[in-house]
Amino acid sequence: MTLRDHMTIEPSERHVRVVHGGQVLAESDRALVLHERGCPPRYYIPPEDVRLDLLTPSETRTRCPFKGEASYWSLPDAEDLVWAYQEPDVDAAAPIKGHLCFYEVDVS
Repeated sequence: MTLRDHMTIEPSERHVRVVHGGQVLAESDRALVLHERGCPPRYYIPPEDVRLDLLTPSETRTRCPFKGEASYWSLPDAEDLVWAYQEPDVDAAAPIKGHLCFYEVDVS
């Protein structure tokens, strides 16, 4: 199986909005959607469209064999709610570099 068979990244044609506890955390018309075999579509949002001032960096790190090491951010009532790949391991994941991904996203 090639990386292309496992994962694709493309611009989202939809508006992406992240709300937690009634507060908008992110809103974007520039999100990228990542389709990965065995996973739901994930929307990666440019940092300029995210309320970074509301998020606290976490010490959590995970590793994906296709994307590399993920860093996480939390809210006081939602640990590790968002993650990003600051330095993707493979060129195919380069478009999502520095973009943030949330577990719960509304797409319209």
